[in-house]
Amino acid sequence: MQTDQILILLILACTMGLFLWGRWRHDIIAGASLLACVAVGLVGAGEAFAGFGHPAVITVASVLVLSRGLQTSGAVDALTRVVLPGKAGPMLSIAALTGLATVLSAFMNNVGALALLMPVAIQMARKQALAPGQVLMPLAFGSILGGMTTLIGTPPNLIVSGFRQEAGGAPFSMFDYTPVGAAVAVAGVLLLVLGGWKLVPVRREAAVEGFDPGAYLTELRVPEGARAVGKTVREIEATLEAFDAQVIGMVQAELRVHAPNPSRVVRAGDVLVVEADADTLGEVLSSLGVRLEEDVPHENDGEADAQDDEDDAADGDRPESGPVTGRRRDPAPGARRRTRTGEPDPEHADASDTPEPARTPHADVVLQEIAVLPGSGLAGRSATDLGLRARYSINVLAISRAGHRSRRRLRTQAFQDGDLLLVQGTQAAISGFASEFGGVPLAERALRMPDRRKALTASLIMLGAIVATTSGLFPAAVAFAAGVVLSMILRTVPPRDVYTAIDWPVVVLLAALIPVAGAMESTGTADLIARVLFETVGRGHPVIGLALILVVTMTLSDLMNNAATAAVMCPIAIGAASALGVNADPYLMAVAVGASCAFLTPIGHQNNTLILGPGGFRFGDYWRLGLPVQLLVLAVSIPMLLLVWPL
Repeated sequence: MQTDQILILLILACTMGLFLWGRWRHDIIAGASLLACVAVGLVGAGEAFAGFGHPAVITVASVLVLSRGLQTSGAVDALTRVVLPGKAGPMLSIAALTGLATVLSAFMNNVGALALLMPVAIQMARKQALAPGQVLMPLAFGSILGGMTTLIGTPPNLIVSGFRQEAGGAPFSMFDYTPVGAAVAVAGVLLLVLGGWKLVPVRREAAVEGFDPGAYLTELRVPEGARAVGKTVREIEATLEAFDAQVIGMVQAELRVHAPNPSRVVRAGDVLVVEADADTLGEVLSSLGVRLEEDVPHENDGEADAQDDEDDAADGDRPESGPVTGRRRDPAPGARRRTRTGEPDPEHADASDTPEPARTPHADVVLQEIAVLPGSGLAGRSATDLGLRARYSINVLAISRAGHRSRRRLRTQAFQDGDLLLVQGTQAAISGFASEFGGVPLAERALRMPDRRKALTASLIMLGAIVATTSGLFPAAVAFAAGVVLSMILRTVPPRDVYTAIDWPVVVLLAALIPVAGAMESTGTADLIARVLFETVGRGHPVIGLALILVVTMTLSDLMNNAATAAVMCPIAIGAASALGVNADPYLMAVAVGASCAFLTPIGHQNNTLILGPGGFRFGDYWRLGLPVQLLVLAVSIPMLLLVWPL
């Protein structure tokens, strides 16, 4: 064994040990491993950071951005309703999602299949009260298993086919992989669904959360063509039951109805008063096709608010009052009271009839909670009193108030000490408003506002990238990167969100370890390990040799890129078959299966890497489910290889 081979094995052993220890973050360990290889001369200084430009790294980063576009536009919500059973439990839901990923991966790049379904999995985990990883890991493994069933499902299959052609045979055809691959995939998915997901460590991502605000009270406008139009209140509440939301009132033909009759039919233009948790509010909007009332441009807001006050008085609800301690801000430029002749009155300004200021680009708008502190300038005043829309370009979308439901409209409802307000506006406007009136801004809310046009655009961009990759028109990295650029131009992903959508520790992990894996290949270490094991364990037995080829390929694939693993193992497989005087096809097929079975680490396959951050996983979490899957692959694939591809 040469010195450089000893060095790379020592570095890899230390790296794996630190990964399993879990004391330091995986990107720190990967960076240290790369620098160690540079220090001892295994990786050239000029090539140390070439991994950041590697296609796999670009693909992973781009897929994360495109997935964000599908999620925020509402496309994922629509897909979830179509794909997943309505009231299924965890097992059936995981079965539907994992099965879909497996089928899709057979006919498209398995990275693209996972990218398409990963946001759906995260939402499903929330609905089923599961940790995200309990759905993401079966989904990722199912997509990997599906890739081995056809020629185009995964790059190793194409590499194996090429080596068969170079060895003097015809390349493998599209469905030559199907008999063995499908048997392995079906067995693997059954294991994942019938209890394998319970082996996944429960890791819940730490989130910046203050306290549970309880349910928000908000108003939803029913536009023309919405799914809610023509349904009864009873039918709508059945839909909202999945989100723990309920209808507590509505406004129909300017008449407010409290506790509406379940048989009342909802019409276009109605306003539903809904009680829902802030985390599920976006799903409520998507499921009914409605819009937040305060997000809809209003004309004559002042007249409407005045009418609300009159209606409240008729209902016996008197406007609440309180001390005005907040400083009055000057109206926005151009906001002036008009005289009876219609001319602007320069001496007066009133928020109730100031024209709405120019709209802020949606990309700069955020959703945030503000807590009303005792004695603040917000207590006793409503959104109309404060002129939030005209003066501050802020909308109050919902109010959370423990133990009390107001009968007043949202815009005229006076705030009370302890209320939580869900507001919409620019970060600067919200911060300035909260500072002026003594409110406390809490964490931003990631509320998805369904937008059919953007959902369709985001879906077409993702589909276009997948088709371009599958058809061979462009490499995956180029196709998905082009999708990111289109998403930014068409604003399905706002430019300011592109870099926050990328899980940078995962990107650094992959980019740092690619040169390390390259050193393992360039020093001949991978080839040495395979040959030593084959000569000492195989000992001339074709079936043992076949099993050993499969085991070694699976092991290397957990540490190296799967395409690199296939490239290293194919010559070994052909040479072994020649030495034993047997057919090389089952050995090549064993390489194809083994290269696609990287289930023990997050670095062996891009799909494992993709779920590392969203699942909140540690490096050593994968083997708990991955090891049973790999053992099952061995048990199923070896008999199938001998049956379909006789020695």
